Parts: sequence; C-alpha cells; structure tokens
Amino acid sequence: MSDAKDAEEPAEGKDGPEVIEVVTESVDEDGDVIVDDLVAEVDSEGHVIASDETTVIQTAKGDVVVDETFSVAGEDGTLRAVKEDVTVVEADDAEK
Repeated sequence: MSDAKDAEEPAEGKDGPEVIEVVTESVDEDGDVIVDDLVAEVDSEGHVIASDETTVIQTAKGDVVVDETFSVAGEDGTLRAVKEDVTVVEADDAEK
C-alpha cells in the first residue's frame, strides 16, 4: 500500500494567473538596436493584472538605455505604472 496522497486538482475556473512573454527586436533607421521584453500576468478571464516591460536600446554610437516599467491593474482595470527605472550607460563611460 502506498502512502502517497493524490494531488488535488484545482477547482474548475480557479486556475492562477497565466504568464505571457512577448519579445520584439528591431533596428531603426539610425542603426539603433531595440529589444522590448514584455511579461504580463493574465487572469482566467483574459484581463492583464500586472506587467513588467523592459526596453533596451543600444545606439549606433554604443550608448545603452534600459527602461523597466512594472505596472499593476487598478480597480477600473487600467494598468498603472508603480515603478520605473531608467539606466543610461554612455559608450565613453563603459570604456573607463
């Protein structure tokens, strides 16, 4: 006889949020490389409840800009940024 207990199945419709990630890459007309990484948590009804977006831009001159924004849905369902960090590293600074 086994002592293992059966795992409980989640109640129907009670699954936790699903994590979705979308990454896009592009190069603009100036030769800047842009990578956008968006991670979102979506509830069982398809509503986005939180997102974390990181955009990285590397310019043709070698400068790098990293912009990260974390947002959560308000009571009305609209995403609101609760934290944003922007970091800029200039090519000259990186060489020192």
